[in-house]
Amino acid sequence: MRTATKARTLISPPKRSRIGDIRMRVVYRGLAVAAAVAAAAVAVVVVLPSEPDEVVAGPVTAPPAAQPSSGPSAPASPLASASVSSSVSSSVSSSASPSETVTPAAPAAQVTPTPGTSLAPGYTAMEALYADPRVPKLTAKVKRMRLPAPSRRVTRDRRSGLAVPKLPKPWKTYGPAPFTTRQVLPRPRAGAVRGMFVTCPLPIMEQKSPRDTALLAARWTLNHHPKGARITWLASQPVKRGWLLVYRVTYGKRSSRAAVVVVDGGMSKPGLAFVTVPDAQRKQWSDIARVASGVRVLG
Repeated sequence: MRTATKARTLISPPKRSRIGDIRMRVVYRGLAVAAAVAAAAVAVVVVLPSEPDEVVAGPVTAPPAAQPSSGPSAPASPLASASVSSSVSSSVSSSASPSETVTPAAPAAQVTPTPGTSLAPGYTAMEALYADPRVPKLTAKVKRMRLPAPSRRVTRDRRSGLAVPKLPKPWKTYGPAPFTTRQVLPRPRAGAVRGMFVTCPLPIMEQKSPRDTALLAARWTLNHHPKGARITWLASQPVKRGWLLVYRVTYGKRSSRAAVVVVDGGMSKPGLAFVTVPDAQRKQWSDIARVASGVRVLG
């Protein structure tokens, strides 16, 4: 019996392995599913970008410019969409096409300075004038003045192309430098300031308008008045080939009457006639009108 049992055991077929029991099509299906899952995982890692630092740091203030692309645009990431406001999203979607041109933002408008403000480099001469608190705005309320008949006695300034009145005594001719002609009044006892009448080629930049040129010239004359001087307009009117301004200059408790006449004398620059008389010599204030009426082109 033991021999028969042993022989039966030896001739019994071997047991099949578990892998062999599984059909091949089932194995192929499992491999296909595993490959699909792995591909999906790789796609998720590639498609989902990390959230940009700008969105984390603060709100987006303006939509970025559209980037050129040779193919269709990729869909927006859910994380990025959740971080951007609805107004920015609508702006980006409207400019998503690479064929459209993105219009750059308009530059900030230049602010015109007002009187009393400080100036940055690059402002024009007229903007500097309007910002100078010593010179008020010249309005239409400033009227014209009556001018007497011009004087027959003249002083000729060939450098500026002007003929100007030769004023009577107590005026006298004086050394012209740094001007081209100069007449002065005697120095008063009450102070060092005295009357002065000078001519020279225009010492400032000529403007398109004779009136604007005269305004700049009047501002320039403050260099020849005491410190802290300020202007009050008394008269403004055109003259032949130029402009006339008459004004009061106040400095502390004292003041002067002054005038500038800018006339095109046919030279490379217009000619300037400038007269100023302090209140200590107010008897000669009437000579300012003589200057205003007597400046003309040198014939």
